[in-house]
Amino acid sequence: MREVKVLGSGCRRCQETEQMVRTEAQRLGVEITIEKVTDYAEIAKFGVLSTPGVVIDGKVVHAGGLPKAADLAKWLMA
Repeated sequence: MREVKVLGSGCRRCQETEQMVRTEAQRLGVEITIEKVTDYAEIAKFGVLSTPGVVIDGKVVHAGGLPKAADLAKWLMA
C-alpha cells in the first residue's frame, strides 16, 4: 500500500489533484492511503513552496500546479 499526501490549502487545484491521484491509483490497481495536509507549517517541512504538492511514501514527487496523469502513474508504480 502506498502512502500519498496531497499538500495544499484545499483549493480547487488541490482537490482536483487529490481526485487525480485516486483515479490513477484505481485505474492501475494500486492500493493507497491518502491524506490531505493543509497546515502550512507541515507543508513547509516537506520543502514545498508552491501547492498543490504530492508526496508518495515520504518523497516529494510534485509541487505546483496540476500533475500530469502519466506522471502520477509513473510515481504510483515506482
